[in-house]
Amino acid sequence: MRKLMMTIAAASLAVPVLPSAALAHDGYYHGRTWQDSQGRLRCKRPNGTTGLIVGAAGGALIGRAIDTRGERATGTILGAAAGALLGREVERGRYRCR
Repeated sequence: MRKLMMTIAAASLAVPVLPSAALAHDGYYHGRTWQDSQGRLRCKRPNGTTGLIVGAAGGALIGRAIDTRGERATGTILGAAAGALLGREVERGRYRCR
């Protein structure tokens, strides 16, 4: 019974891999770039969400450390906003379509 369950588990992990392997050989899709129906080259770029979240967290920590007077809410909020904008632009700008 244990071998049967292990076989079923291994097969269920291998099933999602099969369609993606089939897409890689169709000639149009190669990772982040593909050709549309008119033959133009298209690419998928990140939208910057991860950079926005990481940048906001880092900026909030840095802004809180810099603003040492009072309750430090202003420094935290300004740091989070600046970090979010910077992180988003860094993530969106690192990938170029080729």
